[in-house]
Amino acid sequence: MASIPSAAPSGTQITRMADADFPTRWGQFRIQGFQRPLTKPNSQGLLVEEAVALIHGDIYSTTPIIRIHSQCLTGDVFHSLRCDCRLQLELALATIVEAGNGIVLYELQEGRGIGLMAKLQAYELQDHGRDTVEANVELGFKPDHRAFELPAAILHYLDVPAVRLMTNNPEKVEALQTHGIEVTERISAEVPPETTFERYLEVKREKMGHLLTAR
Repeated sequence: MASIPSAAPSGTQITRMADADFPTRWGQFRIQGFQRPLTKPNSQGLLVEEAVALIHGDIYSTTPIIRIHSQCLTGDVFHSLRCDCRLQLELALATIVEAGNGIVLYELQEGRGIGLMAKLQAYELQDHGRDTVEANVELGFKPDHRAFELPAAILHYLDVPAVRLMTNNPEKVEALQTHGIEVTERISAEVPPETTFERYLEVKREKMGHLLTAR
């Protein structure tokens, strides 16, 4: 196990917990697990933050494509059509393999950082007419509880100073740049909408500033 170099965001210490071969139906990756201690409990009451890096190809040969993806059990595992999360993840994996190199940074920040049970409670409120932002606020959370220091720290650990970031969320671009990672290009992560999550995308665009096509 190794500690992060001094180039990491100030005060951020991470440990690489594992590094293993990871074949997928998109192509060959390596999977690395990372942890960082927290000085106070996060919104889920945890004192440690974890993330996984799926690394494909030679990430030092050219500026790699990076996708910061927040865990979505309902979408990623159960193929929920309430959101576009699984479709974005699959798009990122396919795009990275096609490009020849890149990293998916998979953060354990379910429900925009509020945790699984709170996310399901938010679903219930959405069934009664709230949108995703209104539901989070009614439960006592911010519209988006995520922070992206850990992905930046992992990129510093891996000695990746510049990236092509695959995202629709300008806050991810700003977060990486704030923590010393140059974003040379933003690649769209927009996927074809399903009728079941059209409103979800509208709220992302209208209330959260995501860079999505108006429909």
